[in-house]
This record gives sequence, C-alpha cells and structure tokens, in this order.
Amino acid sequence: MPIRVPVEEFTTPDPITAAEDMTVDDLRLLMEKHGIRHLPVVRGTAVVGVLSDRDVRLFSGLNEAEKLQVRASDIMAVDPLSVSADTPLDEVAYLMSERKVGSVIVKDENDELLGIFTATDALNALIEIVREGSSAATSEQDPE
Repeated sequence: MPIRVPVEEFTTPDPITAAEDMTVDDLRLLMEKHGIRHLPVVRGTAVVGVLSDRDVRLFSGLNEAEKLQVRASDIMAVDPLSVSADTPLDEVAYLMSERKVGSVIVKDENDELLGIFTATDALNALIEIVREGSSAATSEQDPE
C-alpha cells in the first residue's frame, strides 16, 4: 500500500540562516553553535544559496587574511534545490539522490522559506515510516 507523506511533516522548520556577507569563521561558529550541517543563505527573505559544513571546512584551512576575504556568497551553492511543503516525501528523496545533494529548501504556499529538509530528516522519516509499518503489521498478526 503506497504511503503519501508531504515533505513538510519531516522538515526542520524555521532553520538558522546566514547572510551573504558572513565570513568563513562566522559561518563555522554559527553551524557549531547550533549543531547544524546545512545553512540556507538569504538575501532579505529570499533564499539565494545553501552552504554545507563541508563547504565551510574546505575554506577554514585558508590563512586568516584569506579567510577574511571570503564571504558566504563566494562559497555557497547558488539556486539550491527547493520544493513546496506539500511535495511527496518520496519525490523529494528521489530528487536529492538524483542530484546528489544533502538538503532541500522547503517553501510555503507564498514561496517563502518554511524550512530545510536534510538527509538526516530523510533517515528520520524512513525510521518512523518503517517502524509504523512494522507495528501495524504486528498488530494485524496479533489480534488480542
């Protein structure tokens, strides 16, 4: 039996965001402080890019003078993959796999940032769906 679950159900709402002009060290500290690995980059209310901890770590190896010259806008992935909140979870997971990305920007009905859906969110969704499926199967087999 197919399961239709909108991505919004497993999306991390109101994600921490970065400004385009943030330095590499500021980005690293922000990610460490909040324990996150993906960071939408915004201009006003529009998402203009996304950074991963890998992007930030790569540039953290620069010397201090070089790091001060690099901004989020220089290293972000522009035009990140985005979906609407009601997009089915399996479609989002397929897109992430096909494009080999670790996160997707989730937008509301007004095309504004609602949240971020990451590979970790996808694994949590898988765990929950499989466990619900097995408990339902167990209940069907064990009619008390």
